[in-house]
Amino acid sequence: MDAADTIRNSIADVTALRRHRMGDPSLAQAVQEVKELQSRRFTGTYADLMADPMVQPATHFFLEELYSPGDFSDRDDQFGRIAGTLQTVFPKPVVQTAVSLALLHAQTEELDHAMGHAWRDLAATPGEAARYARAWRAVGERPARHQQLASVIAIGEDLTRLTRMPGLRTLLHMMRRPARAAGLGALQRFLESGFDTFGELARQRGAVERFLATVQERESRLMQTLFEAPAVACETELTTTLGQAR
Repeated sequence: MDAADTIRNSIADVTALRRHRMGDPSLAQAVQEVKELQSRRFTGTYADLMADPMVQPATHFFLEELYSPGDFSDRDDQFGRIAGTLQTVFPKPVVQTAVSLALLHAQTEELDHAMGHAWRDLAATPGEAARYARAWRAVGERPARHQQLASVIAIGEDLTRLTRMPGLRTLLHMMRRPARAAGLGALQRFLESGFDTFGELARQRGAVERFLATVQERESRLMQTLFEAPAVACETELTTTLGQAR
């Protein structure tokens, strides 16, 4: 399957889930609540990095682009509508990053959709931390969770590699107008933001590697807690983390 087909199929999966929720307002609300809690959890988990001027931009980029509860429908529409154009407008390494982003987006949407079902079913559970921990275990999907994290790290690595390609930043700047004309403005913004963010971080020897290793370690540890620790430990950890986000 080529890049265009992979992107189209991924976005079609996301669109189908969204349409399903449009016909089920309570599920749509549940999924949105899950996404918002996950965004707050990420902010709490990385409160120290958010306060570190060196890695704050990269942490914020991950939050806004990969962990945000925001609406990515414009970017999705562009991906799905003009997926084939990507291969003629952007260089191959950029296209591969776009493919990775589309696959991650589809997987994340599927997991959030499943979490929404479980979250709604557990509405009587006292406390959002306990409710989230129980929903997580009800959904399961441990291999998919690890794959999701691996994809997040891989996108960070991809963006870092792109910053090391001679002349690519200039090329991205020159592509602004044709990208907008092709209806790819949202992807262009993502690429430029990621390029600039990780390019700046890469100027500090080992900084990108330390940042991604920190994300890998903290997310893996949290997943292990949610899957294996006693319920009270899960709830305590989430409550503390969510409190740090306030």
